Amino acid sequence: MTPETSRYADFEGLRERAVALRREGLSLRQIRDRLQIYNNDMLHRLVKGEPPPEWTKRPNAKDDLRARARELRLEGRTYDQIQVELGCSKSSISLWVRDLPKPARKRTREEASAIARRGWEATLRIREEERQRTKQAAAQAVGALSDRELFLVGVALYWAEGTKDKSYERRERVTFVNSDPGMIRTFLAWLDLIGVDRARHTYHLMIHESADVAAAEHYWADVTGADPARFGKTSLKRHNPKTARKNVADDYQGCLAVRVRGSADLYRRIEGAWCGIVGAASAAVRGNRT
Repeated sequence: MTPETSRYADFEGLRERAVALRREGLSLRQIRDRLQIYNNDMLHRLVKGEPPPEWTKRPNAKDDLRARARELRLEGRTYDQIQVELGCSKSSISLWVRDLPKPARKRTREEASAIARRGWEATLRIREEERQRTKQAAAQAVGALSDRELFLVGVALYWAEGTKDKSYERRERVTFVNSDPGMIRTFLAWLDLIGVDRARHTYHLMIHESADVAAAEHYWADVTGADPARFGKTSLKRHNPKTARKNVADDYQGCLAVRVRGSADLYRRIEGAWCGIVGAASAAVRGNRT
């Protein structure tokens, strides 16, 4: 038996000495050096059940925050207010103060709702101002349109929103339908550019039966600058609660169809121009890849 083994054999004697040293306020390292016990497992067994002295405990960095959070909560602060002051997470605050009573409500629910609503209205106002600034900047960036630019815009506009010829049904006639007055005005400007006499235009309103039909007819007459007599009979869309449209507010004016009489040749020119745009765009893409 080695001297070290014989020393460990008197475990109870070592434990009594180790416990006595622990109760005197010594750290594990000090007990180790005093008893010359260099086996960590043995050292921990000797002092098992004895709490470490306070001076050896590592301080918790959040103890001060926790204490302050509890003070603020007792003052009646909300989680948001405590978070702003202390800069810690709400989850930590909740853990620290959950045993404390909730602060008394200082406002009625109606007052709190009114404050929240005013805050939200201010947010919406700021967003709307940003939205309008972006739109205005984009509009100014367009500037004036050349005749060629307006021609290309009109062709693309028609091919997106106008009626098309089908292989199973000949539809070589120009009919443009839209609810956006800006689209209608741009299409009419395009027709003027390519020399289509306005005497060849006809107009046809399609609108939900629950709308103000007479007001809508006058509205589209103002948009087009056409005599109301040039408008055909208005088509009314029957009300179906299951498929009712949502855009039937005060600004709902239905859809306007603009037709051009004797427009088979014009339709073919539009289709040909669109094919030219597609081909040029495809060539531009291929050129960028080289």
